[in-house]
Amino acid sequence: MEAAFESNPLIDRLPKHLKQFIKPQDYADYTPINQAVWRYVMRKNVDYLSKVAHNSYLDGLKKTGLEVDNIPNMYGMNRILKEIGWAAVAVDGFIPPNAFMEFQAYNVLVIASDIRQLEHIEYTPAPDIIHEGAGHAPIIANPEYAEYLRRFGEIGCKAISSHRDYEMYEAVRLLSIIKEAEGTPQADIDAAEAQVDFLQNNMGELSEMARIRNLHWWTVEYGLIGTVENPKIYGAGLLSSIGESAWCMTDEVTKIPYDISAADQSFDITKPQPQLYVTPDFAFLSQVLEEFANTMAVRKGGPKAVQKLIDSNSIGTIELSTGLQISGIFTNVIEHNGKSIYIQTTGKTALSYREKELVGHGTSQHKDGFGSPLGMLKGINLAIEDMSPRDLRAYDIYEAEKVTLEFEGGITVTGEIITGSRNLQGEIIIISFKNCTVTHNETILFQPEWGIYDMAVGKKVISAFSGPADVNSFDMINHVPSSHTIKAKKSVQREELEGLYKAVRAMRERKESKSLAQIFETLKSNHPNDWLLSIEIVEILKDENQPELLEQVLIHLEQLKENRTEVAKLISNGLELIFKNELV
Repeated sequence: MEAAFESNPLIDRLPKHLKQFIKPQDYADYTPINQAVWRYVMRKNVDYLSKVAHNSYLDGLKKTGLEVDNIPNMYGMNRILKEIGWAAVAVDGFIPPNAFMEFQAYNVLVIASDIRQLEHIEYTPAPDIIHEGAGHAPIIANPEYAEYLRRFGEIGCKAISSHRDYEMYEAVRLLSIIKEAEGTPQADIDAAEAQVDFLQNNMGELSEMARIRNLHWWTVEYGLIGTVENPKIYGAGLLSSIGESAWCMTDEVTKIPYDISAADQSFDITKPQPQLYVTPDFAFLSQVLEEFANTMAVRKGGPKAVQKLIDSNSIGTIELSTGLQISGIFTNVIEHNGKSIYIQTTGKTALSYREKELVGHGTSQHKDGFGSPLGMLKGINLAIEDMSPRDLRAYDIYEAEKVTLEFEGGITVTGEIITGSRNLQGEIIIISFKNCTVTHNETILFQPEWGIYDMAVGKKVISAFSGPADVNSFDMINHVPSSHTIKAKKSVQREELEGLYKAVRAMRERKESKSLAQIFETLKSNHPNDWLLSIEIVEILKDENQPELLEQVLIHLEQLKENRTEVAKLISNGLELIFKNELV
């Protein structure tokens, strides 16, 4: 069945450009093997993580409605998450980092609804419902951590990317898809891994997005909490990986006190992490996040902030000291004495105030770009935005006046004033001219035949960030990833195996063992490499009076451990869960 994601009002208020990533969760797509994979991981995790995870984990499992025996239904999750102020949506694998973080800013948890294949039960580089549902969801029941996650999204979605960041996103997404897909040729995986490795080693100076993604990785995904000597797990990547959650607690993994230096520590998504960061508590995460935010263009502004937007080659916004926001693709900034004195966009541009597009200043009005001087007028100590009506009159900044405005740094604007627009504080934020010429020394920046010239007013750039100020100013409904996750292949043999899993699941739920011998014989004859169903059969037989069949299944599992050494530990772990200390 399709889960109705309308079940939580937080989803209704999402902007359209985020809703484009949401896909229905077709619960019927989950096979009996998928359910068995979920159940194995959850049983193992609850048993092990109860000892090593932060105490919010087990409490959160209950609060978020996650069950050990069944893959979560998005409808049910939303009904319960609503009680703690969150929602969840299903998506197709990795989505762009800015979008992922913006979902968090709206208190919406993004869940990749696919589930890892049995062959990758310990760890997969692809996001899946085990990672997202069983990893992220329980911890957000902790209010302090939930606020950190929301605030991280709010700040992170403003981080400016480089063109290489998007290449890296696409490369990692492709690798995660083909590595999880059944039957992918090893040569394809090797090529995808090589591309990720190349990009990781050739990113150049890390962008804001790359650095804040590092913070996200070392906290939200792979974070430890407590002391270096006695840490607990809270990162979703560890909570959802039955292999790495155990390995990370050994001395083989270096434990480092968490601080802002983690922003410069890159990671390799294809390998277990050789070092992890330990935060003393969740409140400290927020402290470091705010410390990092103070380094970002969204708070610092200035020429370097504009240059970051130029380097990103994507839609961004600058905010001036008057509150005027200019959104578009920035292509040039002219500097003088360490200050921005002229900014230029190319293509569709919109002007806004307080995240709301100004009437008459959308992309249809500024379809070919926007340029404007910034700063102080030459020889005048009073900025235009600080001038009273009397001051404006004195300097001929007045309707129908022909005026020449000379700015510091050599920008000159000459034309006839049509009108001006003011902000809520009464400051002029835009002055419109006709018959206008704008020059920088000998270079012409605007000429009369180009039409009306709208000049932004502002002493300086106080902020710059990724994306438009008003999300409705631009068509953002076309940024979905170019690749799609690959479903498991169907075959007669696979269908038979699914049928066996389904029959055993039904027997366990009805607490009966009829026909188990026949199922086991079919399994052993037709699917000799499968190990998980034998574990499920042992679980049912443990309390049944069929010692001979139980012994046969255990012998089969021992043979599998010898023949398939890569799953020997998984088999042992599964048997330990069933027998605890009864088996040697």
